[in-house]
Amino acid sequence: MPEGNADPMSASSAKHVVIAALIGNSLIAVTKFGAAVYTGSSAMMSEGIHSLVDTTNQALLLYGIKRSARPADDMHPFGYGREIYFWAFVVAVLIFAVGAGVSIYEGVSKLAHPTPVENAFVNYIVLGLAFVFEACAWWVAFREFNRMKGTLSYFKAIRVSKDPAVFTVLFEDTAAMLGIVVAFTGIWFGQLTGQLWMDGAASVVIGFILAIVAAILAIECKGLLIGEGATEAVVTNIRALVREHSADATVNELLTLQMGAQDVLVTMSLDFDSGLTSDDVEQLVSELEDKIKTAHEEVTRVFIEAQSFAGHSRRKQQLEAP
Repeated sequence: MPEGNADPMSASSAKHVVIAALIGNSLIAVTKFGAAVYTGSSAMMSEGIHSLVDTTNQALLLYGIKRSARPADDMHPFGYGREIYFWAFVVAVLIFAVGAGVSIYEGVSKLAHPTPVENAFVNYIVLGLAFVFEACAWWVAFREFNRMKGTLSYFKAIRVSKDPAVFTVLFEDTAAMLGIVVAFTGIWFGQLTGQLWMDGAASVVIGFILAIVAAILAIECKGLLIGEGATEAVVTNIRALVREHSADATVNELLTLQMGAQDVLVTMSLDFDSGLTSDDVEQLVSELEDKIKTAHEEVTRVFIEAQSFAGHSRRKQQLEAP
């Protein structure tokens, strides 16, 4: 694997992360809603909504992982790998529309008509337990993401990641822990100072946290849906493999397309030495395909076109002409 490249994550690893988050958030959502009804806390109600949205999102991601694993057919000859990108985008929309929207609405309503929080200690206990559960789910996602990122920085790894399932769970759990801290602070300061509006303000802040997370996820998923190429490290390594394998082939053009979390399409235009026979070219193409797929397990298809450099340049100029 080239230095600085991210380690591809298997579908089973991603599923493991999502299932862990799904179980944790399901239990947390029920507990939070019970505490919200019992105490009348707006911030706790927002946290319950947050956990419910997260639970739904993880169910959608699992569905997307399952759908994306379907084999290719006549209608979709390159498979269904990109379906996980669609469901990850739906998750971002749900976080924004439901999670952020309802939390802000609930907070504004509480600010307009503040009511005291009863039996606040129940909220503290529930939030404390929820933080522990969220931290456990977050650690599972973080551990897998940390392994996946290789030597890349965290920011760069998120930018180049082709598997939205893991970083979506990581972002959701991070937002969940921040939301718990905000809810705890709002309720505690409201009790300490007697300012009833603080509970509603905490709910609004939770809503804005979710909105920011939703925007980041939507931007990342948009690029994958439109069609991103493989990472720069993968492209550079494939060029090096061709160059090192034989002096009889020169890369005119190399294009890649991410067809799914673990599915990369590679197309190349190669200028072969004029002294090669057709059998030599066929043998060289087979060797290059095997070498590329061995070096990069995420590469599932390699298409190589034999074309002179001059012919390729003329065709490229025609395509680029206004």
